[in-house]
Amino acid sequence: MLKLRTMTLILIVALTVGGLAAQASGQDIFTIIKTLGVGYAVRTFGPQINNFINDLLQNKGAPVREQTKVVPILSISIGIGNPSNAYVGAAQVSGPRAAVQKVEAVAQLEGDFSGVFRIKALVPVDNLKPWEALRRVNGVGVSAIIEIRI
Repeated sequence: MLKLRTMTLILIVALTVGGLAAQASGQDIFTIIKTLGVGYAVRTFGPQINNFINDLLQNKGAPVREQTKVVPILSISIGIGNPSNAYVGAAQVSGPRAAVQKVEAVAQLEGDFSGVFRIKALVPVDNLKPWEALRRVNGVGVSAIIEIRI
């Protein structure tokens, strides 16, 4: 209960500050606050989200037999003819216990080639800054994508 109250308070403060900042200096600060809030929520509620996904798959007859974990997705978009964008979300990764424990995030690399086709590569990585060092964690795959409406 205390965690829920703390999270609610943080969210209210973030939205209030974000709303004021958005009016003062555009959408950039509000976007940063939303991104940090989503990242915090994923890290805080990851175990509960992970259990929900595993229960869902078990109930549908497709149980996950490996170790699983929910981590943030960090999207980096590279566009040819389109501006680049960055997004945050969540993903469940699956694999051997030792490998899954190393995963800190999923890097989602996106490429758009003049609107003709789009590529999304999901890479489990061992750090929260894949744009600095993209280090794949071998033996781990992405088993679910979690979309968080803001």
